[in-house]
Amino acid sequence: MNLIISNYIRFFVTLFIGLTIIFSCSSTQKAHTFAVDSNKGLKDYYQSYFPIGVAVSPHALNSDESSLIKLNFNSLTPENDMKMEAIHPKEFVYNWKPADAIVAFAQQNNMKVRGHTLVWHNQTPDWIFKDTKTGKQVTKEVLFQRIKEHITQVVSHFKGSVYAWDVVNEVISDDPKEFYRNSKYLEICGEEFIFKAFQWAHETDPNAVLFYNDYNEIDPRKRAKIITLIKKLKAAGVPINAVGLQSHWAVDQPTKEQLENTLNDFSKLGLKLQITELDISVYPKEHQAREERAEDLDTIFSAAIEEKQVEQYRMCFGLFRKYKELITGVTFWNVSDRESWLDNFPVKNRKDYPLLFDKNLAPKKAYWEVAKF
Repeated sequence: MNLIISNYIRFFVTLFIGLTIIFSCSSTQKAHTFAVDSNKGLKDYYQSYFPIGVAVSPHALNSDESSLIKLNFNSLTPENDMKMEAIHPKEFVYNWKPADAIVAFAQQNNMKVRGHTLVWHNQTPDWIFKDTKTGKQVTKEVLFQRIKEHITQVVSHFKGSVYAWDVVNEVISDDPKEFYRNSKYLEICGEEFIFKAFQWAHETDPNAVLFYNDYNEIDPRKRAKIITLIKKLKAAGVPINAVGLQSHWAVDQPTKEQLENTLNDFSKLGLKLQITELDISVYPKEHQAREERAEDLDTIFSAAIEEKQVEQYRMCFGLFRKYKELITGVTFWNVSDRESWLDNFPVKNRKDYPLLFDKNLAPKKAYWEVAKF
């Protein structure tokens, strides 16, 4: 009897060891597969789907991030260097150098460039709203002339190099009681500035793809307002070609149902979509800046949080691929967890880990879920 029991024990121990070896080899093989694909980046995995882009600064292109950018992305968006405050700081002064450097890098590496952004309530210099002599608020006519001049100069400068523009950015209010966001543009010009901006951009470069770009698009109330605006523009014959969904999301949102409803609702407009500013925060999503709280002190990127982020990226890209006939590009907002705008928003100096590459520029688990499908 003891011999029989001993043989059983020996059998199960042998079986356990064998299975362990098999699974170990399987894991090793999977890791080895990733290693032999080291010359292949995100853009290659998505070659038959859509371009994969990233928001950059000239500094990033001259840092050790440069190789990672070249390998993984085939579309660039200047994060800040084409915004009015940066490129047109004074009425008769244009600062082309940083944006030109990004465009030159893109051309040298066969990448597309998205222009961001022509008209936005934020990062707009004060001079555009003030009378040169009196310092008082300008009239509608003067502001229209200045907006037109800005759009004409910027779009003309990059004509043939920038294939798409976020023409108007974030004019829809998050407040359920308001349609438009309150801004100096709206206060002085009314909604007409939105219509005119698209018109002037199209007149300057008829071949450019013109986007309306906004965030919090997964909220059904805000989404309905964005769709209403797009329909209004189309009905008025405004040359709008596409919609940009910023997609600043988090580990707790969107749900699969939210995202599918969002993509489905926008698909009915008859316009193409792009995911223009993608990141997935490890913190529950907030849209307003606020002071630090005690719970913000825990900024560890734990294994549990990472798994939530992995699942979120898996779900999002599964739906992006499903809607590949609608989506013409996916752009990440920043390169790696080394530096993200979310490190200072909504809470200043709170480290976030929202991207596919870690602080050492190594691919995270979420990277492989996006790449290996």
